[in-house]
Amino acid sequence: MDERKRLIVDLVLAGLLLLVPTFLFHADDRFSGSMAGFALGTCAAILMVLLLVYPLTKYSRSLKVLVTRLMSMRALLGIHVYAGIVAAFVALLHTGHKFHSPLGIALIVSMLTVVVTGFVGRYYLPQTTAEVREQQSHLATLRVAYDRTARILSLLGTAASDGSAVSAAALQDVPLLQLVDGISDLEYAIGYHEAVKKIFMQWIGLHVVAAIAMYALLALHIAAEIYYGLRWLA
Repeated sequence: MDERKRLIVDLVLAGLLLLVPTFLFHADDRFSGSMAGFALGTCAAILMVLLLVYPLTKYSRSLKVLVTRLMSMRALLGIHVYAGIVAAFVALLHTGHKFHSPLGIALIVSMLTVVVTGFVGRYYLPQTTAEVREQQSHLATLRVAYDRTARILSLLGTAASDGSAVSAAALQDVPLLQLVDGISDLEYAIGYHEAVKKIFMQWIGLHVVAAIAMYALLALHIAAEIYYGLRWLA
């Protein structure tokens, strides 16, 4: 991910999470049950259901063959990500910055967890993997250079033991210490990124668990709305 895309991702996440503190400054008790609130809630629910298209397509061979005739999996993943962002924004607006029940609180928390962990899986995990791969390639290059340098020093040592003249300048041209420092730094960086990658992989599992919880809570929320009636009709 280039710097521009990373900046966009960071700004979107920040904007989404900054909507939450606004609940402390503005609240409309009846907005979620109004005509506008109902429309926003319906749009958010439809978008959340559409988010299932990507995982269903990914793990269903027959559906994958059908869908990939229209668009690639990469494009479908992009739609999945951005539809999730829009759904989260619309759902937060639907609340009117007012929670009436623990169900609503749990639904919002699970939804934000899905969005944040989804962003991690979509952007930061591949970036970390790419960085580790690049560092491993650089490390392999440094190790080859180190082996070559060690052979040069061995030859110079052999020449010195045979009585041949070995200039100080020739020894100074061998960057052994710099190679050792570079290898050490890269090995540390790779270990750090591998640890971060393991954490991100756990976040992907959290993404799945949070999504399951979100859809269960969404079903309960819709059922409750149907049961208690739509207030804007009253």
